[in-house]
Amino acid sequence: MVTGIHSALSGLLALQQKTAATAHNTANVNTDGYKKVRVTLHEGVAPGTVEPRAEKIETPGPVVQEQTAAGPEMVEKSNVDLAQEMPNLMLSRRYYQANLKVVQSEDERLGSLLNIKS
Repeated sequence: MVTGIHSALSGLLALQQKTAATAHNTANVNTDGYKKVRVTLHEGVAPGTVEPRAEKIETPGPVVQEQTAAGPEMVEKSNVDLAQEMPNLMLSRRYYQANLKVVQSEDERLGSLLNIKS
């Protein structure tokens, strides 16, 4: 496989996992006791590849008092902060666009190369 395309596809797959984790966190922002997942991108084992690493962030969420059938109880809320999730999602979108541009450029370069050869 062509190195530029391989690197870009590796990045796209890693960003797909990062975006899925952000979507999951956002969907569970109001789930009591939910712990967010953070995906970080690292250099892969193979040259020019990206490896996503997911980890659960165990910091406690805010604790609030809620009225239940048994009376008032202290309940831990989710530790997801939308003020962090939305910028992460916007950055992932830009990174995704950049990787797509690499694939497009490599495709055009290979097309030109094949046209010259024929």
